[in-house]
Amino acid sequence: MSGHGAPDATTFDASDLRVAVVAASWHTEVMDGLLAGAHRALEQHGVTDVTVVRVPGTFELPVAAAALASRGYDALVALGVVVRGGTPHFDYVCSAATDGLTRVAVDHVVPVGFGVLTCDTDEQALDRAGLPGSSEDKGHEAVSAALATARALRV
Repeated sequence: MSGHGAPDATTFDASDLRVAVVAASWHTEVMDGLLAGAHRALEQHGVTDVTVVRVPGTFELPVAAAALASRGYDALVALGVVVRGGTPHFDYVCSAATDGLTRVAVDHVVPVGFGVLTCDTDEQALDRAGLPGSSEDKGHEAVSAALATARALRV
């Protein structure tokens, strides 16, 4: 089961952090849920210095994240969704997004919260989007992970 074994969510003051969220535009309902979850987590942690950038799709997340990383943000959050279809497109986009976002984090030494859903069906994506009735809130989790990592890097 997805989400099994997740660490306990701990709220802490992250009001001194500058955060950028880059979000894809495909799959509007899922993306609206991911963004809402991200905003809930930012508010919960007291973050008020937030920039949100929208890009066309998940493939475009790494280049936008790299541009934002070069502007001195303390943490980035990438939100997107790719749903498997009948072509290899799914594999290429998922790999490019994952590898690209990892490269941004390592090259810029900035935490990147990975809120990219890679699902077999629309139903799986909706179940992880943090919407009413969803079993998980991956937008919230991605922000919480990025903030916790940013805090850990300050030690």
